[in-house]
Amino acid sequence: MNGFKEAMIQILAIIIFLSGYIVISQEHFLLISKTSVSLIIGVVLWLLVLISGNDVGAALSESGSEIFELIIFLLSAMTLVEILTHFGLFDIIYNKLISYKLKDKGQFFIISFLTFIFSAILDNLTSTIVFLQIASRFFRGKNLVRTAAAIIIAANAGGAFSPIGDVTTTMLWLSNKFSTQTIITQAFLPSLMVFLVSTLLIGRSISVDTKDIKEKSIILSKTDWIIIALCLLSFLLPIVMTLVRLPPYFGLLLGLGIIWLVMDLAKIRAPHNTKLRISIEKLFQNTDIASLYFFIGILIAIAALSHLGVLDEISYRVFGEFPSVVRIISGNIIIGGLSAFFDNIPLTAAAIDIVRTTDPNLWVLLAITVGVGGSLLLIGSAPGIVAMSIVRNLTFSSYLSIATIPALIGYGTGIAVWLMQYYLIF
Repeated sequence: MNGFKEAMIQILAIIIFLSGYIVISQEHFLLISKTSVSLIIGVVLWLLVLISGNDVGAALSESGSEIFELIIFLLSAMTLVEILTHFGLFDIIYNKLISYKLKDKGQFFIISFLTFIFSAILDNLTSTIVFLQIASRFFRGKNLVRTAAAIIIAANAGGAFSPIGDVTTTMLWLSNKFSTQTIITQAFLPSLMVFLVSTLLIGRSISVDTKDIKEKSIILSKTDWIIIALCLLSFLLPIVMTLVRLPPYFGLLLGLGIIWLVMDLAKIRAPHNTKLRISIEKLFQNTDIASLYFFIGILIAIAALSHLGVLDEISYRVFGEFPSVVRIISGNIIIGGLSAFFDNIPLTAAAIDIVRTTDPNLWVLLAITVGVGGSLLLIGSAPGIVAMSIVRNLTFSSYLSIATIPALIGYGTGIAVWLMQYYLIF
């Protein structure tokens, strides 16, 4: 493909993607489903890949594998959360927190902080799903939307300083760009500041207390507790799979399979247990399939942009051919901002190939910026996309008005803390 044709196709692809982006952001005003738009732009962009003369078969094989992994991971996590919901774990947590008689603001900060911590221990996507379920029991209306926005930022910030907390951090870690100790010690404080600043700014608008209704006492059987424990342990299995260089979704599938078997065996032993009468198949039906299709549409659109060379071109123009330390630092900051618009995974992959530095501190900055940069816009990260499907009133425009400025201030604060560390400490 000659240079002029390649440039024209890239420009057309960017126009199509941004046009779709705008329509998605105005979904509630245009009354057009975001899922339909994402699927259309995804397929149309792949038609451009075909026109460009690229090997579509090889490109689809590579992209399809990555999309499959993310969708299976998400579907498995959502199913496990449905199991936990059915067996009453969130009811117990709800009643326990109510017993502390905290106001909405206190509940807001506790849930946000727990999201930050668990995103580092598990991963940001799983933590988002779990804590949104908990938040939905405490908050209503605007307070729920504000809390959901804070959860997204907390999840992305928490995942950024853990080698298993975010896909991009894991990519850099597995590429030996930094050690486990390096990413935790050097990224923790910047990530913490991103979380604290953003959460405090959003939390100022949590003012009206909703009256929490104490649910009736929940009594769980031994079997119920076993299934809940297996679900929670299943969320740890992706960590094990990552450490042995297997895809994380293998862990969730293994856990889901074990729970499925245990539930079937428990039905035989206790046929009169009402909670066991539900089947895993029924819980599958409770998952939000439309949201998964939206996720697929966004992922295939980004994959098409990647194969058209758009993301490589962006990374090259940001970093240059032989970047200095200052250029790498500024490039990392820019790439982080761009991750609010484009998927941070291909941007990070391109940066790994382009940037020539062995300084782990600079790679830590990239992990921070691409990890938390997606929080600037609602559909800039996987937790944001998932949250949009779980909390119906959380729209692109509502997030923009509630969370974008706090996230941007937090983003700048995190970078400032990293710069102080880099030049004064490490």
